[in-house]
Amino acid sequence: MLECSCRLQTRAVGPLLLSGTRQLSRSPSGTGTSDTQRGVRLKIRMKSSPYSQQGRLLFKVWQSLDPEVQDLDFSVKQWIWNGLKRSLMRTNEELLVNIQVAAPNKWDETAPRREPYQGIVRENPDFDKYYKMQKICSDEDWGAFTAVMKENLPTAFRITGSKSEAQCLLGIVKSELFKHLLNPIAEGEEPMDRQDVHKPISIPWYPDNLAWQLTLTRKDIRRSEAYFRLHNFLINETQCGSISRQEVVSMIPPILLDVKSHHKVLDMCAAPGSKTSQLIELLHAEEMKLPTGLVVANDVDNNRCYMLVHQAKRLNSPCLIVTNHDSSVMPNFTVTPPDGESRMIKFDRVLCDVPCSGDGTLRKNPDIWLKWNSANGNNLHGIQYRIVRRGVEILSVGGRLVYSTCSLNPLENEAVIHRLLTETEGALHLVEATPLLPGLKFSRGLSHWLPTSRDLVGYQRFEDVPDKYHTVVRPQIIRILPHQQDTGGFFVAVLEKLGSLPWEAAPAKDTNSIRAPGDPIPPRQDREPQRKKRKLQTFREDPFIFFTEDEPLWPSIRDFYDLSAELLPSMFMVRCKEGKKKNIYFTSPIVRDIVLNNNDKLKIINTGVKTFVRCDNKGTVCSFRLAQEGLHSIFPLIGPKRKVHVSKDDMVTLLRNDSPHYPPEFHRLQPSTQEQFLKIEQGSCVLVCETDSGPNTPPLSLVTVGWRGAKSARAYVSNHDCVHYLRLCGADVSQYEVKKTFKDKPPADDGNSRNENDDKELEDVTMAEEDETMEQRSPEGGS
Repeated sequence: MLECSCRLQTRAVGPLLLSGTRQLSRSPSGTGTSDTQRGVRLKIRMKSSPYSQQGRLLFKVWQSLDPEVQDLDFSVKQWIWNGLKRSLMRTNEELLVNIQVAAPNKWDETAPRREPYQGIVRENPDFDKYYKMQKICSDEDWGAFTAVMKENLPTAFRITGSKSEAQCLLGIVKSELFKHLLNPIAEGEEPMDRQDVHKPISIPWYPDNLAWQLTLTRKDIRRSEAYFRLHNFLINETQCGSISRQEVVSMIPPILLDVKSHHKVLDMCAAPGSKTSQLIELLHAEEMKLPTGLVVANDVDNNRCYMLVHQAKRLNSPCLIVTNHDSSVMPNFTVTPPDGESRMIKFDRVLCDVPCSGDGTLRKNPDIWLKWNSANGNNLHGIQYRIVRRGVEILSVGGRLVYSTCSLNPLENEAVIHRLLTETEGALHLVEATPLLPGLKFSRGLSHWLPTSRDLVGYQRFEDVPDKYHTVVRPQIIRILPHQQDTGGFFVAVLEKLGSLPWEAAPAKDTNSIRAPGDPIPPRQDREPQRKKRKLQTFREDPFIFFTEDEPLWPSIRDFYDLSAELLPSMFMVRCKEGKKKNIYFTSPIVRDIVLNNNDKLKIINTGVKTFVRCDNKGTVCSFRLAQEGLHSIFPLIGPKRKVHVSKDDMVTLLRNDSPHYPPEFHRLQPSTQEQFLKIEQGSCVLVCETDSGPNTPPLSLVTVGWRGAKSARAYVSNHDCVHYLRLCGADVSQYEVKKTFKDKPPADDGNSRNENDDKELEDVTMAEEDETMEQRSPEGGS
């Protein structure tokens, strides 16, 4: 069996970034008779290799391999690529790359391979027996339940961003992409039976019809231009943050939290970040207004925290903090009010999407069928309870906590909630939250459940359970079964804190008491509960250094961009102590306060949104240009001095040009636009385009970073953002969406088209969802 091993390691401190062996499902060309090891060992200097050069680094690694072993499986390439990407994000030291491919004397075609999903028998007698004992559905529904559990899960996505931009994109999706899906047969395409046409379905309970579900396979993508266009649309818009691929039931907990812009929100088990992204959207519901609240996204797994950063950073929020802690012993947070005395704060909203056995995800993780047993849920009950208990401890009185799992097992669901309600002695109560989800089909919680051994021997002692607890959980809990509306299995409960917990209200002499929010913190305090500190095997993060009022860089930036006095220098930070400051990040005031007051006890992975980037240019007065990531956060505070209002045609002209050497000259733009560019100094600027309402789209204000050169101008945005803004402008983007095999000749090109990679099939668009399916396998990850 041919094997590929990869080892990534930093030279200085030596921690492993990626180490392991992957088996190849086929023989690379030329390796059938070789008995030697071929590979590469090289060094890459990280300090001169920013994120934008990752593709070049991977190409360098692959070109260094022996030509006979370059033809590796895509899964192996993707594995090594992900390791390199994480390494580049986590260290600026020299990276040692060692890739070895070993081939035996003869290729063994009978060697065991990883079982493909198509070959897995989707049934498990123990699963059927256990859940029949638990009576999770009626006997009449059991056949429909098991039949749907054996089918693949449909694709689901939701449109994100500001309300106006999301509605505009929704209009485009309905009028252009979904219109063709209902009649996908075009000249030169393979005819499709009517029953094979997969009609997009709007999720009825998701607000504003922004979430959709569709059964889409690779075969559909290959044979139909309409499906391929949708596939490319999902890839591009996911990259720029306007689309989030997310399982339908996973969208429910953030909606039930009912987040407002002033709330302090904690996501205790956040990775890979789909629910966190949804929480950020809700926090930023008011357009062009900086929220006074924040989202703290935490996960115990350091590697998954970087996955979380990548997912959440697409939304470019200055109100996000990513931390790396064991949620069951999450530290208290302190802030310093204007009076200068440190105080402890509690959260208004807490999401406990706890680690679980994950048998509700059998439709997208068929391999669980092979290893399912009832002990999985029994073993997780303890950690699930400890996490939610800590969650209610740091929840403010009057605040709301949502507990959720992607498990069907009542021992991970109702049993945890029942235990919590019992021990809190009336300090918590279940909330009837279904009015927030009109149209959702669900079942109520179970009133009885049967603990069993691993061998499914039930312990029936219900007579020992007091009658008052038999139905206390059932009425307000939401259980979602796959057959009810073609989703995965899910459990969710909404709790509201009515008062202090019994152990919080204990006398002061009791070392198990927890200080009330707002009380001053003495120099020495005893935390509850006292637990052994967990040693974090992680990399040391770069420091968070905030500007002071006398920051020497600030006057030139403030004056050049005509910034409002409301934008204080203390809201900006850098990540380096010495040398030139390359990137400047923007944070909200409450994020700054928490970082400064908790940096010694919080393992903060990331915060802030990149707003200014060093760009030393001979023709410019200011050494920093605007970054598209942070533009929307400070746009209302930028004066008219650096804003250029362009027409839709001019915006399309600027966006279509991707030549680094031949940007559009002023004479190609309309006279009014030329006049505005000639009035401002050379350097970074803001392009503002007001679009009119169309038949299916509302009016929209588009804002991008631009550059005013000596005789030309350009839009300073990424390729994915360019396609996104072109689509919002109503421009033709078919040249970026249609695969060559669907046309006798390529689409018309004006010489400025971007060459997208047509070979990236469904892997790109399913990456986020596949990452999410890993949650139930991690030591601590959401369900």
